[in-house]
Amino acid sequence: MMRIYVPSTIPLLDAACHAGEIGPAPLTAYAVTPALREWYSGGDDEELEYAAMAQAARASVGLLAADPSAARRRVVIACEVGAVPPADGTVELGDARLEMRVVIPWTKVAAVHVDAVAAAGVVGKAADTWDAAHGDTANGGDEDAVFALDSCEGEDLLWYATQEIPDLLAAEGPRGGLRA
Repeated sequence: MMRIYVPSTIPLLDAACHAGEIGPAPLTAYAVTPALREWYSGGDDEELEYAAMAQAARASVGLLAADPSAARRRVVIACEVGAVPPADGTVELGDARLEMRVVIPWTKVAAVHVDAVAAAGVVGKAADTWDAAHGDTANGGDEDAVFALDSCEGEDLLWYATQEIPDLLAAEGPRGGLRA
């Protein structure tokens, strides 16, 4: 079995939970790939898993940028899968990204990682400046936007066991805003 990390949002997590699967295919996921292992050769397995999850959390900001009505909290769904497709040769050194060509059954979900409510301001700023962070200021993006995106990495993701996910979603409401 291999652990993969699927970037998500509260509304997408809610939809997957109710559908009983994460999809549709193809899905972008993150894992300890050979490219990540080679880039971070001094890292142990736990450090490599954290690096893969961090890349998924960054991708979650992109999903938030595409859905302005979603709560400004990164979501990463950790899954245990049996087979992962090999890289297609276009992967850069350090890249944990891979493409899953199948839907992932909800039974493969191991846990969910979600920002604390207090992180919404930092994550929201990063989502609002996502396009600028990936713009073309010498191919590095707008410095302030890149700083906003990097600032998310200072926020810890909270861990939720699979049995806690329905309660998390019930507390969040349909668009991911905490209910009063």
